[in-house]
Amino acid sequence: MIVVLGGGPAGRIASIRLAMAGKKVTLVETKGKSRGIGGQCLHFGCMPVCALNDVARILCSARRFYELGMTDALPALRFSNVMDETFAIQQKIAGILDEETRNACVDVVYGKAGRVDGAQIFIGDEPVDAEATIIATGSRPNVPDVPGVALPGVCTPHTIWGLRKLPEHLTIIGGSVMAAEFAYIFQAFGSKVTILSRSGFLKNLDRHLRTIALRELEGVDIREGTAMTGISGTSRVTAVRFRSGGASAGIGADAVLLATGLVPNSGMVNGVEKGPGGEIVVNDRMQTSVPGVYACGDVTGAPFLTPVARHEGIVAADNILGKTRHMDYTHVPQAIFLAHELAFCGASGEGGASLALPGPAGPGTYWSVPYGDTGLAKIFADPTSGEITGMCAAGPAGGVIAGYLAFLMQRHSSVHDFEDFIEVHPSSDGIYSLAKYTSELFRKHNPS
Repeated sequence: MIVVLGGGPAGRIASIRLAMAGKKVTLVETKGKSRGIGGQCLHFGCMPVCALNDVARILCSARRFYELGMTDALPALRFSNVMDETFAIQQKIAGILDEETRNACVDVVYGKAGRVDGAQIFIGDEPVDAEATIIATGSRPNVPDVPGVALPGVCTPHTIWGLRKLPEHLTIIGGSVMAAEFAYIFQAFGSKVTILSRSGFLKNLDRHLRTIALRELEGVDIREGTAMTGISGTSRVTAVRFRSGGASAGIGADAVLLATGLVPNSGMVNGVEKGPGGEIVVNDRMQTSVPGVYACGDVTGAPFLTPVARHEGIVAADNILGKTRHMDYTHVPQAIFLAHELAFCGASGEGGASLALPGPAGPGTYWSVPYGDTGLAKIFADPTSGEITGMCAAGPAGGVIAGYLAFLMQRHSSVHDFEDFIEVHPSSDGIYSLAKYTSELFRKHNPS
């Protein structure tokens, strides 16, 4: 028997792959069946954020149509209904995932905690004999140790879904993707939003994408170089205290979101090598320091991305099956979901050659023309060989484009490979036409 701890993307995909290869697999999910499998992605992260982002985009589009004189009224948001419907769809998806997993002949055990002590595995308090074990217990929100953090009204990405009243003033602590996405959503919903970022906001993002992000977050009060020192209130949060530029100050808020990152959920694992942040140390075959024990997904640390977790699950499963497979993190596409999908992969600096153009008018961007924000297409490439080393795309389908470009980059594709490419039209994607244009420029300056 193979035991898999955790029913998120990494553990579930690994379980299915092993079971379909003929292995007896037990998948242990700490949550009860009423919550279901699916992990952080389904219940607290990607899926519910996408749900709220869909609503936010519709509201923003409706306001533009109203401003352009094309409609006579603006829709009114029913916040509690949005949250309730989001949860109902999550439950439906969890049920589908459960059925899919069981149909693959995986034995799913709900409501019991898995535990690891070296090579010994426990399901609840019962030790079990396992041919191999996969630890895929995910991550949890990082909660800063500051006064007032336990006050009602202080949320993490795991608890914000309990809100049923739209905050009048939401203060978000953090400066990364999570903070940006929630800021866009709640500002579109009608909340006043303030971001307190300890260092630079979206500081590692390509400069063109960051410019677009800041424009799409116009109206959000973004304060960089600002460190939270405490949260004030009696029966509920009323303000956030912080230091900025050496001075202490405060800002009122009736809700606080701690978007301060994730930490590996590895507290139930002992006798296995861990890193300084609690992440389980693995090699590129997802093997831990204990023979027969593998780990994958968020519990192994950054980048905390669902597609990476899924692929790590596949790598772990294949190595258990005796098929040597290595995890490659060279080209991992990522995206930030605001008004556009701001997607990127590979090089993000200005080294080598890079070309950037506004995105074309097309599906999802036609009515953005009056506002001058049809998105972006950007390519990084080697001028001599034409090999694509990076890309950025901002538009309605930026994430899809980044995924396929990352696949091509893994195979060392060149801008010259696009000379005979014919894209679908109409389209709001400018990457492929930019690749052709880049090819022409390179051939002109390097005719050999």
